[in-house]
Amino acid sequence: MCGMNALLRSGFKGPVFLPGDRRYETGRQSWHRSIDPRPALVVEATDAWDVVAAVVAAREWELPLAVQSTGHGTVMPADGALLLKTSRLSSVEVDPEFRVARAGAGARWSDVVEAAAPYGLAPLSGTAPVGVVGYTLGGGAGWLSRKYGFAADSLRRAEVVTADGRAVVASRLENEDLFWALRGGGGNFGVVTSVEFRLYPVDRLWGGMAFYSIDRAAETIACYREWALVAPDEVNTAVMTLRLPADPAIPEPLRGRRVLAIRALYLGTAGDAEWTLDPLLDAAGKPLAGGFRSMSFSETATIAGPPPVPTALRQHIDLFAQLPDELIDVLLEAEVGFELRHWGGAMARTSPDSGPIGHRKVPFSVVAAAPYAGPGERELVDSVMDGLATRLRPYATGGTFLNFLTEPSRTASAYTPEDYRRLVDVKRAWDPDNFFHLNHNIAAVPAGSR
Repeated sequence: MCGMNALLRSGFKGPVFLPGDRRYETGRQSWHRSIDPRPALVVEATDAWDVVAAVVAAREWELPLAVQSTGHGTVMPADGALLLKTSRLSSVEVDPEFRVARAGAGARWSDVVEAAAPYGLAPLSGTAPVGVVGYTLGGGAGWLSRKYGFAADSLRRAEVVTADGRAVVASRLENEDLFWALRGGGGNFGVVTSVEFRLYPVDRLWGGMAFYSIDRAAETIACYREWALVAPDEVNTAVMTLRLPADPAIPEPLRGRRVLAIRALYLGTAGDAEWTLDPLLDAAGKPLAGGFRSMSFSETATIAGPPPVPTALRQHIDLFAQLPDELIDVLLEAEVGFELRHWGGAMARTSPDSGPIGHRKVPFSVVAAAPYAGPGERELVDSVMDGLATRLRPYATGGTFLNFLTEPSRTASAYTPEDYRRLVDVKRAWDPDNFFHLNHNIAAVPAGSR
């Protein structure tokens, strides 16, 4: 294959898999199994120079390039592309004196949490052990974000392979425009091979998840819309509805039922946490199962249960400035589960050089999801989710958040108009022919044509 010959000539050292190879079948898949990509070849980089070689080879053979670490952020199929896997670049280093960590493109947050824990430090990681780089480039909203901000805000430095095959550094001192765009603009501007970011002191935590009768959902959400707006920055919460399977592994009070759930983490003592959360938990009533306890930061990975397995699903996100009664009725009438999350705190505060994370001051998000249980259910699930999106639209702000967005047609909605125009300018400077486009794409347009 000429494309592989170009790759080898450019000095690629990692393994290469073609259609028909056993490893090709596993390597081509992303976490989102609703996408079934058929790339021309799958390559696994062993270092940053392999990334350079893959970019050079893809350009030489005029192949599209798709980049994937864990695959959680995949939104476009890599059909006919060179699929570059960065999961082998998984190194993590912690500097406890300066409270920073350096992570390769394949590192997961669980790797960073484990490395930082002995020093009493923690990253601004998410609620699941996804990849560090993709999460950060998409903004990154996690357990500590209401106290310390988005993960993208903590980024100090990134090593990037550009569309023309150069290895460059982006920071506040080098390639400042690229550095700004990387902090929320996704994978549009290059292949990030490593990142350096701040860590934060974490002492005592109190958190968990408890399940309640769905009959208390309306009352609980009505309480939440007021309580959340005055909650201290130390608390991170979400209110959810779930339909649990009729599985013997599920506790009997929850088995086969639709239930209400509250997920919470408090950065501080158990006493302060209980005093803060009491109004919300009182509204939810007596728990059916689950609960809250003191824990270490590494134990936060257990709050939401085992990490979700690769799944074919349909997901939808909207942001909301308010939660009127009519919106609560729409959510509770929905045939699918949803997560209502409170934002605010440090995430709502900006500095002159904040990255392009739009809609920072909007206090609430709703993410609804429904699995495609089988090939025949796709049409039904899509119909239900389209109907829910239509009913949510009159109450929503129209904005979204890139990490939770699975619809490429809505990419621009993750940004303010001013930031999106600036992102287009950066794209024109660093990737004028839109080489990096198998993503939440921000296409360069000719100057003056907008």
